[in-house]
Amino acid sequence: MHDIDLTGVFPAMVTPFTAAERIDFDRLRADAERLEAAGVDGLVPCGTTGESATLTHDEHVRVIEAVADAVDVPVIAGAGSNNTREALELSERAADAGADALLSISPYYNRPEQDGLLEHYRTLADAVDLPQVLYDVPSRTGGEIAVDTAAELAAHENVVGFKAASGDLNAIGELIERTRDRDFSILSGDDYLTLPICALGGTGAVSVAANVEPERVGALVDAAAAGDLASARRRHEELGPLVRALFAETNPIPVKEAVGIRAGRTPTLRPPLTRLSAGHRDDLAAVLDELDDRPVPEVNA
Repeated sequence: MHDIDLTGVFPAMVTPFTAAERIDFDRLRADAERLEAAGVDGLVPCGTTGESATLTHDEHVRVIEAVADAVDVPVIAGAGSNNTREALELSERAADAGADALLSISPYYNRPEQDGLLEHYRTLADAVDLPQVLYDVPSRTGGEIAVDTAAELAAHENVVGFKAASGDLNAIGELIERTRDRDFSILSGDDYLTLPICALGGTGAVSVAANVEPERVGALVDAAAAGDLASARRRHEELGPLVRALFAETNPIPVKEAVGIRAGRTPTLRPPLTRLSAGHRDDLAAVLDELDDRPVPEVNA
């Protein structure tokens, strides 16, 4: 049995690039240290927000190594693929690179049936002795991890969590109900649904917004966990304009712009992603300015 605690806020990290589109490891380590100092509960490199689709496997592993070396909080590394053999190889390499847990997106594009998903995830969980978090994001993959499938996989000792990014609160709520008596955590994978998912019994969030406002996202999750829904709702409303701005264009385009604005640097994305459009950039800058004028919650307050 694994003892990783999937309670709290886990920023889905961006991967900083130089102007030449090479990984900027100095900035990557600095970002990891900044987020740890802000009180986050773990870090998630090499997910969608980290532009994993444009990283080579060697780059992927080096990013995990750099983040794991920079911080003491748990590192939950993105390590999925639509090819089970490839996902297995990447998961094994992520484990060797220092990952404390794995985040495994459901196979995309080829859209396996639920039996195929069961076989895929069982292969990974049987072979790699690390805590593993299933990642359901139908808008990216073209298919869903059904509640029955997730509940069945939750019986495996290495399958410890579920990142919920389907937007289907009925299904998310049912999965929470069906796994409540197991050592299994449901994390929000959609910043705007973090409050309702936590109110239903979710334990935290893999958050894009936490790259920019880790303390505020943490305060929201902490308040929800404490049952203080009035305070959590205030934090949710405070973060609402930022969350909408961060998803005005395809993630991670806006969040890389936001991190760049806060750090005073120009963001670089690998093609085919492009920089945030000028109009959305102005809107985002205005939202950040407004948040800068508000008190920042104390770490772990």
